[in-house]
Amino acid sequence: MSTRPVPPTVPPPRAVGWPVLVAVLVLALGFGVWGAWQVFARHSGDTPTPGQLRAQQQRIETLEQRAATLARSDQISRDANRDLQATLGERDEEISGLRADVAFYERFVGATAQRRGLSVHELTLVPQDAQAWHFTATLTQNLNRGAVNAGRLLVSVEGTEGGKLRRLGWSDLRQQANAPGVAYSFKYFQQVEGDLLLPPGFKPVRVIARVVPQGGTAVEQSFPWAQAAAKEGAGEGAAAR
Repeated sequence: MSTRPVPPTVPPPRAVGWPVLVAVLVLALGFGVWGAWQVFARHSGDTPTPGQLRAQQQRIETLEQRAATLARSDQISRDANRDLQATLGERDEEISGLRADVAFYERFVGATAQRRGLSVHELTLVPQDAQAWHFTATLTQNLNRGAVNAGRLLVSVEGTEGGKLRRLGWSDLRQQANAPGVAYSFKYFQQVEGDLLLPPGFKPVRVIARVVPQGGTAVEQSFPWAQAAAKEGAGEGAAAR
């Protein structure tokens, strides 16, 4: 008869005493304190030192200075570009004026220019004050090429005063009895200038230029006052008598 082996007897678990629990608690607290110290050390390491603060402030000041320099440079470039555009505009006007002058010269002295006798090409008026005006008359002729044409220019003005028509002669406009006209002497063209003085209350309608050469017939041309006074260089002969 076989005998069945008897399994070994397992001793019952021993109860864990309080000294072990205390040790585990102390160990856990130790790990917690160590972890907290590590976090504090990491964060405290990010705090800039006074030297780093000064370096950052210098960096900020440098960047601000660069930004101000760039802004000033941009403004200077804008101003320079604006001045350049203005200069180009002035040059364009100057070129346009020179082209007009060339066309004017060719009209009178060119090989194909139409022959014309003494005339007032244009007359302009510029106000000096309420009654005083400055006039500029351009006299031309190319009929006798190379010959000098000399004489005097007299200006008169037609208008209204007190509801009545009135014509002011050269002496009236100059406020001088027997005032001599403006002398001229040229071969092809010449600009002559003078001043006019209108009486208070007089409303001008048109201005008449009378050219009296030393030899030959006088030439008289009229220009609407509003057209002659519109702008410098404006005004063409409206009628010739």
